Amino acid sequence: MTPDQRRSHARSRRTHQMTTGPIGRTLAGMAGPMVIAMVSMIGFSLVDTFFVGQLGTAELAAMSFTFPVILVIGSIAMGIGTGATSAIARAIGEGDEHRIRRLTTDALLLGVGLTVVFTAGGLLTIDPLFRLLGADAEVLPLVREYMFIWYLGVPAVVVPQIGNSAIRATGDTQTTAWIMMSAMLVNLALDPILIFGWGPVPALGLAGAAIATVAARVVTLGVSAYVLWYRERMVTLERPVLAEVTASWRAILAIGVPAGLTQLIVPLSTGVITRLVAENGVAAVAGFGVATRLEMFAVFTITALGTVLIPFVGQNWGAGHDERARVGVKVARRFALAWGAAMWLLALVFGRSVSALFNADPSVVAASTEYLWIVGASFGLQGLVIVNTSAFNAVDKPIDSMVVSLLRMFALYVPLALAGNWLWGLTGIWWAAAVANIASGVLSSAWFDRVMRRMCEHRETVRAERLGEVAPEPATV
Repeated sequence: MTPDQRRSHARSRRTHQMTTGPIGRTLAGMAGPMVIAMVSMIGFSLVDTFFVGQLGTAELAAMSFTFPVILVIGSIAMGIGTGATSAIARAIGEGDEHRIRRLTTDALLLGVGLTVVFTAGGLLTIDPLFRLLGADAEVLPLVREYMFIWYLGVPAVVVPQIGNSAIRATGDTQTTAWIMMSAMLVNLALDPILIFGWGPVPALGLAGAAIATVAARVVTLGVSAYVLWYRERMVTLERPVLAEVTASWRAILAIGVPAGLTQLIVPLSTGVITRLVAENGVAAVAGFGVATRLEMFAVFTITALGTVLIPFVGQNWGAGHDERARVGVKVARRFALAWGAAMWLLALVFGRSVSALFNADPSVVAASTEYLWIVGASFGLQGLVIVNTSAFNAVDKPIDSMVVSLLRMFALYVPLALAGNWLWGLTGIWWAAAVANIASGVLSSAWFDRVMRRMCEHRETVRAERLGEVAPEPATV
């Protein structure tokens, strides 16, 4: 058996498991490694937050201001990655090795092109952008210090994210998990050394945190490139034909653009919310930054499940296993509600003490704790949104997924936060987030079930017509 045949056989085996194995066990088996990946991603952010928090409230607030911008760039990369996963997975199902290589290579080229735009645009707009977000004269120089280095490292952030999506398209979630784990460990090792100084290394403060982040991302770039090039042979150096490249980009962006816009909704609305929170002081922004990072940790398992739900539902839907796809979504929903409830209980008990680990300022701790207590009650419903939007993407309904996210953030969260801030200050903003999560969780579940039911009915009608089970209507005279 040739190397290409062995790789194709391994991919076929993973696909067979998704379409025939026990649903709960299959989802758990795929989600397990993704949980490690999510823990690593969130741990990466928490490590930065922890060490920067030791520098002071102003430094922590500066990092909190950067969060929406970093999320924007990450969301665009994630959108392209989602499109690449979908297109590459279909090519794998067809057994087209040339198409697999072309799609993977072209997705990476698209990512490289975007990094040039991100880096140039970011470096030119640091001051006006962060002033717009509410950074004052005390915090803005710190933001500038961090983001100048971070923007230069954008290629090491975007390209590996797309590469990892290509690896996941093969059904291999374990490799992605270990790549992200390695990045977190590098960041954990470098952060205290570069931020506070050690031996001959001077204390670099926020700049040290940025350098550590970029260095860790370079590790993920190297490892993912090795896996794609050497182990999976999914990258080609053949001179591309323009028609093939444009076809690849169309296939990737058909899902990637709506998925990217959906991902962008969160950071854009977070930017608006950050601006509202900033009206309540620097300590409020710092507390918001701590709480939102802890929130990411609270729902990371649901996010991991949503990630693997895309290939699971997509492959089963593509194979005609309609009921299996629907049951998979129901299993994921039940888990999301149970997990969200458990995380809220933990937040009620440990929210204050965990928040204090990041910064001991009583105002920061109070803001973070109140957020976790109020918004935590809706973590399970937020999980339903994650599951349902992933399921929409899996059945080629990215517009529906995007509309759900738009409604949650801009029809519910932002207007309610504006009203809440005016009436009750920070507490009103936190309640706005909780209400938005609850309403959108219920709405998205009913919406997906309705769309799925109609799609299944249409598919059954088409099947029956093809089998001749539905006689054509008699012609009228």
